[in-house]
Amino acid sequence: MDHNISAATETKTRTILRTVKGIQTSDGAGVNLTRIIASPNLDMLDPFLLLDEFGSDDPDDYIAGFPPHPHRGFETITYMINGKFRHKDTAGNEGYLTDGSVQWMTAGKGVIHSEMPEQTKGLVRGFQLWLNLPKEKKMIEPSYNDIPAEKIPIVSFSGGKAKIIAGTFLGITGPGRSHTGMLYYDITLEKGFNISIPVEDGWNGFCYVYEGKISCEQALLKSHLGVLSTEGVFRCTANAHNTRFIIVAGMPLNEPVARGGPFVMNTRGEILQAFEDYQAGRLGK
Repeated sequence: MDHNISAATETKTRTILRTVKGIQTSDGAGVNLTRIIASPNLDMLDPFLLLDEFGSDDPDDYIAGFPPHPHRGFETITYMINGKFRHKDTAGNEGYLTDGSVQWMTAGKGVIHSEMPEQTKGLVRGFQLWLNLPKEKKMIEPSYNDIPAEKIPIVSFSGGKAKIIAGTFLGITGPGRSHTGMLYYDITLEKGFNISIPVEDGWNGFCYVYEGKISCEQALLKSHLGVLSTEGVFRCTANAHNTRFIIVAGMPLNEPVARGGPFVMNTRGEILQAFEDYQAGRLGK
């Protein structure tokens, strides 16, 4: 069956350069999750620093949440497919993440925030993505954008739908606004249908399957990430009913990256300064 949904006329197709399976770990106060980017299998994919998938209906896996902790130098994008979490930070922001919503936080020069569950039972499922900030914007003022599900457009087509968190697809633009060019779509496809998604040449990108499986000249199974080549259109076919995947792409910064736990800067000296500012109580003020 060949059902094609396309917004592209280009003939070149992006290939999967490598596949990556995440590792099981925990973060925060003991939240169990799968780390796909920032793992031994994939350190980073410029400008993406980290990708975590969390998903469980066992409260013991998430009830401890993420108590107050600092960040500096990047953005965090939390996509809550199922569940209810509350965000609070030192910039005075408070937000409520619920089914289908997105929290877009720019840490900039520094923020201390918490993300705690607002439920004691039921399913919690979603993704957190860390997006690097360019050198000239690492010390900007922190900001926070709470995007409810009803503000995120969904484009339906024969055989599937696309939820547009950031970027533009089929003429519809999502509400997410990054400081560098990027796209972030959540795609649902029925078995036998295919899709073509334009991506800017030169952008790094990945596809992560979280339900079902797809083929893009090679198979990409559930819980696997495919690192994409940097030119052409992304094309794939669903090989299972109710296949769901995210596709994310962005402009690489091509800058030095220095990491230190919750801080991401350009030099080791800047990381040491971030720790000093945090310990002295200056970060987030």
